[in-house]
Amino acid sequence: MIREFTGRVCVVTGAGSGIGRALAYELAAHGARLALADVDAVGLEETRAQAARLGAAQVHCTVLDVADRAAVHAWADATADRFGGVDLVVNNAGVALTADVEEMSWDDFEWLIGINFWGVAYGTKAFLPHLRRSPQGHLVNISSVFGLFGVPSQSAYCAAKYAVRGFTESVRQEMRLSGSGVGVTTVHPGGIKTNIVRNSRAAAGHDKDEVVALHDAASRTSAQRAARIILRGVRRGRARVFVGADATAIDVGSRLLGSIFEPVVRVVSRRTGPTTLVPARPNVPAQSPAAVPVLPADEYSDPVTGG
Repeated sequence: MIREFTGRVCVVTGAGSGIGRALAYELAAHGARLALADVDAVGLEETRAQAARLGAAQVHCTVLDVADRAAVHAWADATADRFGGVDLVVNNAGVALTADVEEMSWDDFEWLIGINFWGVAYGTKAFLPHLRRSPQGHLVNISSVFGLFGVPSQSAYCAAKYAVRGFTESVRQEMRLSGSGVGVTTVHPGGIKTNIVRNSRAAAGHDKDEVVALHDAASRTSAQRAARIILRGVRRGRARVFVGADATAIDVGSRLLGSIFEPVVRVVSRRTGPTTLVPARPNVPAQSPAAVPVLPADEYSDPVTGG
């Protein structure tokens, strides 16, 4: 179990923005050694520069498409060689797609699954041998609250996030049965203030601007807060981490209500759109992850559940 991140080799995908960038900043502030990857070279360089300013012991960046299996495996081996090992891996890179099943193109479906699921699977399989060699190795895979229940127009995203959830839970059991000592955490973020929806794809018939506005209004947790909650879960060795009060509420509600939860989802989706299941606070602007400072530890009081 990782108690402190100082000097630890920490790998983060999707580090050019959002939760990935916030994780890089938080780890940098703790003096970690960072291996960061993203398909966005400009965003990745911005993250690298700020992480260095925040105190990262070492930062190395790689422009990487996580849907490219050979590239991910090569990156994992090169990272372990460069740093002399790997202690923490966060498979965070992800994209979004708004489309009903009937109108969704196969190209869009495969694009999302390639990044959101195969990217996680490739990253897990490529880095596990290196994590096993670490006395405190830990794997974190980012699922979603959409990995807990189905949502209209989000079938591809839900499919990927359910798959990440099941895949990661199986890996965790395998690590425990093998006695490897590698910790494994599944993360279920709720509404997070990131640009994932702005960078998403939407099928004809879905107003992307409206979807973005709904996402921004419903997203109550900053990327920085999300990063701190995730890392606290790692330090505590949690099996599952729910980010935000909305994520906890959705988890409890879906488990307690079972199939009764589905009509609730339909009603709320019809009223507010496919990207939000909680009432939005008015006049809460989305924050740019690059503009939000690293917050002190006492700013974070969200519960971390699971075990």
